[in-house]
Amino acid sequence: MAFRIYKKQTNKPKIWKTIIVIWVGLFSFSFNWTVFDEMIKIAILPLGVWILMMILKRREGRWEKYRTYAWLGFLGNFIFLISTLVSIPLHHLLYPVDKPTTYLSKIENDATVIHIHPSATNITLNKKSLLEQIPTMKETEIFSDVWYRKTYMSEDPTKRKERFPYQLIGTEAKWGSGLKTLIFLEEDGKGILISTAKKQIYFRSDASFFGGGK
Repeated sequence: MAFRIYKKQTNKPKIWKTIIVIWVGLFSFSFNWTVFDEMIKIAILPLGVWILMMILKRREGRWEKYRTYAWLGFLGNFIFLISTLVSIPLHHLLYPVDKPTTYLSKIENDATVIHIHPSATNITLNKKSLLEQIPTMKETEIFSDVWYRKTYMSEDPTKRKERFPYQLIGTEAKWGSGLKTLIFLEEDGKGILISTAKKQIYFRSDASFFGGGK
């Protein structure tokens, strides 16, 4: 858009100055709005345009030369806004938040289990069983208060068992999702707790993916 404006101008400005003007034009007074856990900014007042107007009007003809680029910078806020609004549903379509396949891939390669609590026992990961269970796993409510009471208030501290004493490493979130995850496995081998930067999701399977999958 800037290039088309530049081509039509008779009195052409310096390119490096137009880049700075567009960049300053992006500055705006805006408010934040949350859509599907994504924070977006909606520009209201063109602060950058006003700043440029005050600076450039000191010299005759400069504001007229760069005015269109300043407003183009402000318009850029709405171009980014529309792009974000379009990408959010597309991202959720490609990477559904309620499917474990969004958070787990490359299991057959380097996936392994490590102990993160003394109550963990020596188990092995049944990759075949885990791969078979993942498509059928359903998101389940996280009973954080109930789990806390059972783990830390109901048992003798010397016999206390962690609900998620294992961590699954060597896997990655689905390619292109941009997600960073920590995967914790439940002691019975049927539950997966996935932690992302924004929330935790809990999935349950019908069969264990430890040992022989029993």
